[in-house]
Amino acid sequence: MELIKKYFPRISDQQLAQFEKLDELYHDWNAKINVISRKDVDNLYEHHVLHSLAIAQYYSFFPQARVMDLGTGGGFPGIPLAIMFPKVQFHLVDSTKKKILVCTEVASALGLKNVTTCWERAEEEHGKFHYVVSRAVMPLSDLVKICRKNIDKEQLGALPNGLICLKGGELEHETYPMKNKVEIVPVASYFTEPYFETKQIVYLPL
Repeated sequence: MELIKKYFPRISDQQLAQFEKLDELYHDWNAKINVISRKDVDNLYEHHVLHSLAIAQYYSFFPQARVMDLGTGGGFPGIPLAIMFPKVQFHLVDSTKKKILVCTEVASALGLKNVTTCWERAEEEHGKFHYVVSRAVMPLSDLVKICRKNIDKEQLGALPNGLICLKGGELEHETYPMKNKVEIVPVASYFTEPYFETKQIVYLPL
């Protein structure tokens, strides 16, 4: 939790309380439904919450923006971003029913009115969004094929509508087909913890 205060010192008391509550909620739900590795749940704030918030460091979503979290798993990056941007609408999608149950219950327990959830395959989602966010779900080319249909033509923010995803490791091969359009930003440029040394933010306008 101290990491959140360290990098986001200006968040409100309400946001701080919501972030603090994540620890209890995820430990409780993870004991029932394994949505985070049992070995990793104690690293919740660094490996999951702060990692998700790298997107908030990269770009500040405009109020009323619509964002889809594709393959959200247990709610990352969608739920931390929804806390950070209470005036932005987040739609969390995953094909695993139990994971969406956790997302729904966590969002409800936090009082997040800007979160909707849906149990479905991403190919079945036809809503329109200004941005799609994702965390290490699948290769970039597959992500683009699936979510291109979901990108709204209405431009709202300064950053052209598109895909913002969190990736790890070597990305040259994966991003080569779109190398003239893609932007890659090291998460380590925002966060100094060793965990982030190999993590990247990948942005692609669509």
